[in-house]
Amino acid sequence: MNLILPLIFASLIGFSPQEATRQIYPADFVKARPTKKGPAATSKPAYVSSATKKATPPAKPAGDVEQLGLTIWRLRSSKNTDSGARIIIQQQEQTIELTPERVPSGASFNESDKIRFTFESPRNGYLYVIDRETYADGTLGDPYLIFPTTRTREGDNQVKAGKLVEIPAQEDRPNYFTLAFSRKDQTGELLTVIVTPNPIDDISIGEKAIKLAPGQVEKWEKIWGSKTEKFDLLGGAGRQWTPAEQAAGADGTRQLSQDDPGPQTIYRVAVKPGDPILVKVGLNYRKVVKKR
Repeated sequence: MNLILPLIFASLIGFSPQEATRQIYPADFVKARPTKKGPAATSKPAYVSSATKKATPPAKPAGDVEQLGLTIWRLRSSKNTDSGARIIIQQQEQTIELTPERVPSGASFNESDKIRFTFESPRNGYLYVIDRETYADGTLGDPYLIFPTTRTREGDNQVKAGKLVEIPAQEDRPNYFTLAFSRKDQTGELLTVIVTPNPIDDISIGEKAIKLAPGQVEKWEKIWGSKTEKFDLLGGAGRQWTPAEQAAGADGTRQLSQDDPGPQTIYRVAVKPGDPILVKVGLNYRKVVKKR
């Protein structure tokens, strides 16, 4: 994408309410979070998938299963009736308040939409996010490493169980991505998200996104890519950013509790013990219908 900051994704299958679904409960994420003082939650958050039409628990893939959580936030102008937390931006002498809302996987976006990402991993490691534009003929643009950069968290890309990683960070300026087309035939963005047990040696980061060699990214995808299942939080789409999520994202020492909302989308990946996790995330642009 021509994210302003540069951005990301190609299409993934979205949840359709008309299809029979399977449900999972995010046990790994829950266990990685501390318990909250006071009464325990009366119900567990359910995640649903449209990848199968059988209403049965997902079969465990061969080998171990690792998970990665992602919440995409779309920012809109705040209203007096909003109950969620807000992003405050300063434009010249004007202060603007924006309310982040959860977006389901497979959603479509408009040019100029403002978005943010929150990642959560039940295991410790190092997070890398690569963005490529997608075009109508099926080709991809050049890969850019948009995280880590030294401008966000001073280049710290460690993920820890129960901690949130926001991209961009709340203190970044701007603290959101603005979607923009670089070509008329652009259909979206493709994010390749990698969590490795150790830092990748042959990557040097800077203040801005750096261009990677396509062959290097293809090599990682070939070596680390694996069968992936995707589940969305049931009833999560449209929920506003909570003060607890805001605080956990802003302060690396804070964690969400087991009663706080889970990630909007959970990716279950079949991997060998100790191998990196690699998932692809698609962001689709709406087609612009020209008026005659």
